Amino acid sequence: MGTRSDASVSHGFDDVMALAIRGSGTGIWDRDVLTGAIHYSDGWAEILGYRPEEISSRIEDSYQRVHPDDLAYVQATMRDHFEGLTPSYEVEHRLRCRDGSYKWVMSRGRVVSRDQAGRALRMVGTTSDISSIRSLTDQLHQSIALMTNLTNEVPGLVFQCRREPDNTARLTYASARIEEIYELTAAQVALNTAAIHERIHPDDREMYLATLAAATAGLTPWHCVFRVLLPVQGLRWRQVDAHPLRLPDGATVWHGLVVDATARKRMEQELHDLARVDHLTGLPNRRAFTERMEDVWRSMQDGASPQIVMAMIDIDHFKAINDQYGHATGDGVIRHVASVVMETLRSTDDTGRVGGEEFAACLHEIDLTQASAIAERLRLAIADVPVRVGGHTIAVTASIGISEMYETDVSSDDALARADMALYFAKKNGRNCVALATPGERGMGVEAALLPR
Repeated sequence: MGTRSDASVSHGFDDVMALAIRGSGTGIWDRDVLTGAIHYSDGWAEILGYRPEEISSRIEDSYQRVHPDDLAYVQATMRDHFEGLTPSYEVEHRLRCRDGSYKWVMSRGRVVSRDQAGRALRMVGTTSDISSIRSLTDQLHQSIALMTNLTNEVPGLVFQCRREPDNTARLTYASARIEEIYELTAAQVALNTAAIHERIHPDDREMYLATLAAATAGLTPWHCVFRVLLPVQGLRWRQVDAHPLRLPDGATVWHGLVVDATARKRMEQELHDLARVDHLTGLPNRRAFTERMEDVWRSMQDGASPQIVMAMIDIDHFKAINDQYGHATGDGVIRHVASVVMETLRSTDDTGRVGGEEFAACLHEIDLTQASAIAERLRLAIADVPVRVGGHTIAVTASIGISEMYETDVSSDDALARADMALYFAKKNGRNCVALATPGERGMGVEAALLPR
């Protein structure tokens, strides 16, 4: 009884196994290597849509079902196993179904019997339907290809960066634009981002790393605008924006975008210049000159600028020139005087156009006597050369007022005000002259004196 019971259980288990294998989309095959005869299970035939009796045992028929593009690979893989070069036979390939379509399968097998010379005699194996897996794989590859194409078209570097707790970092993904943004390849930064850091302008590197460290510590979005020095493109501006994700192991993964900010920064600079530069003369305008003078005054307070002299320069009778010759000619006169001012003053001095026909200058590291000589030289340079503009030759003169800047000044405006009062004194006393301002008695008002001509 026990023997029959054991046999019954064994038979039942075999049935269950057969059903399980068949239900999993897997068929079994058994090949006689010497004769080439190959026998298939009913489940194997079902995979391809055949009835069992429609499948022959001829190996030639088996090879006929293999997709032509896969046949050489299948035969070579099987031959390697027959020769003992591989421990098993395993290959993905396509088989033709009964309806003429092709289905992706995974065939696995092993030689189970060899002769004394080691030649393969018998081989058994399985064939599994992997069409759905291949379809999902193809969809995944298509999705990856789509995402890669999309990120490569983004006007910037799309990246994923893993930053370890010890601050070492590597780019686990970099779109193709990395070659444009950093003139590096993805492979060069796959293990370490040091190559990127070397591209960052030395003056910006500390700021770049500090903002990254702060964003990493606080797990906040990272925004940074910085300069890079590239072998081919030279100096360029870059902007990075990224968002962090902390991992359980303490590492931080950044997903972000680096774009070329050069054109924007250039435009910002141009707009900045437009707001601070006089369009007619190219000199700093009143706002820019005043801000510069505040910096000079602060330097004097710190002891960095020992002697400063301010000068105010005004074109004489400019309204009459404008009324007689027109605004275009008047503009030409202003440009001429501006060029004379720039040519006469030293390269270390500051100057600006602070009014319609009025200019200001700041002479550095110079006393009042030396500044007076420069002012007189400037007056002569303006007066000695008539202006030729718009078909007219016009004699032009200018009045100049100068004053020292003192440590006791509350701001640079004090020195400019004294120079302006000296200018008024020069205008009142005949024009085409230089007047010097000094503090008045008890510090009230100013006194002015004309410089002898």
